[in-house]
Amino acid sequence: MANPYLKHLDRIEFVVTYACTGGCRHCSEGDHTAAGAHIDGNAAAALVERVTRLYDIKSLMTFGGEPLLYPDAVCKIHAAARDVGIPKRQIITNGFFTRDAYKIAEVARMLCDAGVNDVLVSADAFHQETIPLDIVLRFAAELLRAGIERVRVHPAWLVSADDDNEYNVKTREIIARFNDIGVGESDGNVIFPEGNALKYLGEYFKDGAPENPYDDDPSDIRTLCVEPDGSVLGGSIYECDITELIERYSPNGQR
Repeated sequence: MANPYLKHLDRIEFVVTYACTGGCRHCSEGDHTAAGAHIDGNAAAALVERVTRLYDIKSLMTFGGEPLLYPDAVCKIHAAARDVGIPKRQIITNGFFTRDAYKIAEVARMLCDAGVNDVLVSADAFHQETIPLDIVLRFAAELLRAGIERVRVHPAWLVSADDDNEYNVKTREIIARFNDIGVGESDGNVIFPEGNALKYLGEYFKDGAPENPYDDDPSDIRTLCVEPDGSVLGGSIYECDITELIERYSPNGQR
């Protein structure tokens, strides 16, 4: 069963959906629709259980798009991760999946009950061009109230976190709003020139640009990343058991 191309595998990620409530100019994926396909929570939970029989998985993340457009699927995934003992169980969200105050609080409690222990809330000058900050702040406060172990604002920086361009100045102001309610911050990420970022912010990359930090070496897979349609390792979990996909995976497609 051991596959030498996955010998260092220790993380699982799920792109829950590419549907999104934002319209961010820095998004590496380009434009998103407000609705779309999403991962099947039961199939994803089964993958978590099977993969952890084979590998010592240390962390799991759900993201999108906006993953909390489909909170039931997200919670099934994280509950499975909790039950098999994956220690770090993260979600990245823009915090805007409804305007309903009751639903906001309900989803925060659902995430806590499912075992999520690290929430990264994407908020910065770019997200807040289309996403209302007051609703995101409300959601962050509800996460704290629900008892989530770690809640942090996760900003996108242009050029670098130290650069004083107009976007970063606005981002620092937004971070301060989260700090005021007791939410800390992550290091965030530096925007790289793909998708909308290249289309709308190209002038900022003329003196060089950061590489895509999410690229994985196909001959040394460390993160199993599953797409909304179930695609992973050249196959689909909807058509084939993940253990078989792992066994037959090869970077050149032949094994």
